Amino acid sequence: MTTHDAGSAAATGRWAVALASAVSLAVAMGIGRFAFTPLLPMMLHDGVIDLRSASWLASANYLGYLAGALLCTFQPWIWARVPRLPPIDGPWLVRAGLLATGLLTLSMALPLPALWPLLRFAAGVASALVFVYTSGWCLSQLARLQATALGGVMYAGPGAGIVVSGLFATAMVAWHWRASTGWLIFGTLAFALTAAVWPTFRPSDGPRPGAAAGAGAAHVAAHGRTEVGLLAVAYGLAGFGYIVTATFLPVIARASLPPSAWLDMFWPIFGVGVVSGSLLAARVRVSGDLRLMLVGGYCVQAAGIAVSLVRPSLAGFAVGSLMLGLPFTAITFFAMQEVRRLRPALAASSMGLLTAMYGIGQIVGPPLVAELLRHSGSAGAGFTHSLEIAMSALLVGAAMYLWMVRAYPRPATASA
Repeated sequence: MTTHDAGSAAATGRWAVALASAVSLAVAMGIGRFAFTPLLPMMLHDGVIDLRSASWLASANYLGYLAGALLCTFQPWIWARVPRLPPIDGPWLVRAGLLATGLLTLSMALPLPALWPLLRFAAGVASALVFVYTSGWCLSQLARLQATALGGVMYAGPGAGIVVSGLFATAMVAWHWRASTGWLIFGTLAFALTAAVWPTFRPSDGPRPGAAAGAGAAHVAAHGRTEVGLLAVAYGLAGFGYIVTATFLPVIARASLPPSAWLDMFWPIFGVGVVSGSLLAARVRVSGDLRLMLVGGYCVQAAGIAVSLVRPSLAGFAVGSLMLGLPFTAITFFAMQEVRRLRPALAASSMGLLTAMYGIGQIVGPPLVAELLRHSGSAGAGFTHSLEIAMSALLVGAAMYLWMVRAYPRPATASA
């Protein structure tokens, strides 16, 4: 094989890994988690749920996501103390999670509303498992292929899923289809995409996650534990800032603006921002201090919220949605790279810790908004205070990263 042929084969391998991982996250996040958002108005219109039960369904999914993230975090600890447990493999878990996502999405079409909270909880667990193990597998493979920056392509997957689900739902609303049809379409799409990437996620022959737990624990004790903890807290603030805004910005827009077809486009606009930001992140040099990139991402999201507050107009909400989406998964890309730098031997469990903190931020956000609305003189005032708190949380997270840059200077020889 010539040098050119070898380079072409390596490039094909890099793109196969990145694109398969992007599709995996599109299924797990764009469909498994976020398809509920554009389908919710259809479910309300069909009369199958009300706002109270809708909030319970959303909370069930957030709790499932947190449970799945915690399972990833403690998996090495559990496997190290229960030697009878069979070793597990990251690609195997990705495959299982993708199949579960398709099945659970299809099941939401069943006229069994009492079962829906359990289905949404299970979908949250599956999406967290797929997210953590796809991220760990992809970044590890790309590092081996010396193409770490392509990890940004992987994180374009959730944005692509958001765009597709949002546009599909908008069309279905225009055609007066029922929400159950939407769940069937999204479930079928999840299975089709899973089949497309199934061969790429082959179970590996190398060390399994459980087998490396002992060595990883020794490494963590020697380096990085405090810094990883601070990183997790700051990352959790991004979950809080995002969920408050993404959940209630469409409601605020509908209350503030006259009826318009554009009101249904804020979610796809957010998804376009996610895809664009992820592809831009793939072009960023990853040899610098990624904590500074995280500072920039948090500030862009905070500015997006500020635009929505200062200019509560169609253009203002559109720009705010775009700015909120641009750094959404780019933040995840940079944070997960930091985890790999600090805890390479326990990357999956550390990614699970960050994902769990993000999930906690998501769970705390909506109840806080509900309390502010209850104690405010008007809904407008309550929403304004909520967005101000979300913006402040993002700015606090940015300040934490700046402090970490000074308190924990990165070694000159380190690479992401």
